Amino acid sequence: MERGLFGMVSNAEILSGGIIRLQVAEAEVNDISICFLDRKTGEPTKGKTKPETILRQLTTKKGQVYSMLQGKRDVDTVLTMGIMEDVSFIPQPAGDTGKVDLIMNVVERPNGGFSAGGGISSGITSGPLSGLIGSFAYSHRNVFGRNRKLNISLERGQIDSIFRVNYTDPWIEGDDKRTSRTIMVQNSRTPGNLVHSNQPGNSSLTIGRVTAGLEFSRPLRPKWSGTGGLIFQHAGVRDENGNPIIKDHYSSPLTASGKTHDDMLLAKFESVYTGSGDHGSSMFVFNMEQGLPLWPEWLFFNRVNARARKGAQIGPALCLLSLSGGHVVGNFSPHEAFAIGGTNSVRGYEEGAVSSGRSYVIGSGEISFPMLGPVEGVIFADYGTDLGSGPTVPGMFFVIS
Repeated sequence: MERGLFGMVSNAEILSGGIIRLQVAEAEVNDISICFLDRKTGEPTKGKTKPETILRQLTTKKGQVYSMLQGKRDVDTVLTMGIMEDVSFIPQPAGDTGKVDLIMNVVERPNGGFSAGGGISSGITSGPLSGLIGSFAYSHRNVFGRNRKLNISLERGQIDSIFRVNYTDPWIEGDDKRTSRTIMVQNSRTPGNLVHSNQPGNSSLTIGRVTAGLEFSRPLRPKWSGTGGLIFQHAGVRDENGNPIIKDHYSSPLTASGKTHDDMLLAKFESVYTGSGDHGSSMFVFNMEQGLPLWPEWLFFNRVNARARKGAQIGPALCLLSLSGGHVVGNFSPHEAFAIGGTNSVRGYEEGAVSSGRSYVIGSGEISFPMLGPVEGVIFADYGTDLGSGPTVPGMFFVIS
């Protein structure tokens, strides 16, 4: 019972001295099958998911002694796939063999659909609808019945806009390391004020990026995961009329190549440590990108970035400390500099209002505590610096502090 093994006592013999000898038959797994149930009636139905897609997730195998604890972990694993609404194991006797047949009853979730919403953008905008952004998305969480994910989304604001297509295979077929593959295409437009500041006459600059990439991710060890891939980016700056430009009002360069657009091919590596996954748990992220100049005009640079977070519970309060930093060397676009300031950086400042630099360090400390019901209070302090690297960014002649 302590080990969760499934078995039965087939014989009991009382010996002298108060000793009881028990003969225990442990039930081996004879077969595992999948039974799809209708969401409304609970009756068996035809499923859309390939049975092998579910079976490959199970650690319980034929020939093993059936463990109810192991079976519960397998149920939880199948639920985390995100395509099942309910999962349960039902053991059945396999004739007179002393073995069991396992039937996994599953109820599939709807595969996906359309959604729409709205919110507030952190970009610098102006006007009566400043900051408002709308979104529209289509998602399919079980493409071809193999748990592959397709997401198509559009977010549109007064200046910001992002159109994104993601196709993810969470576990590449034939791979025993649980490697996932993601294909991504994105077209975005963001305010250029973060790096290039406001232009005279309240004119604005926008940065357009067309990005396409291929990434592979896999667990490295418990709580550690790694990601590697190749990303191509075609980026340039446009004025408020939508015309491509290479210099701003102050004759500062807006691209590294001197052309209307910069092209780059990035080799990416990222390693992530996550604790329990809760808000206050420990976290560490290391990211490195290397520009590959396969063509002479493509950008050649190296960028590293690291973030760490540590939380500690002190009575009812949660203390959270975080530190991040990065550095970039080589020939890079001005809008690829590290922007300091904003809700995810130094709070109390506009996005990028503290500085933009080749290097940066940001430290943050906060204490959150319960107040009334779901309401919490937070005391925080942030500090950020570009380590004097602001003037070395192409087109930057001063640092706002």
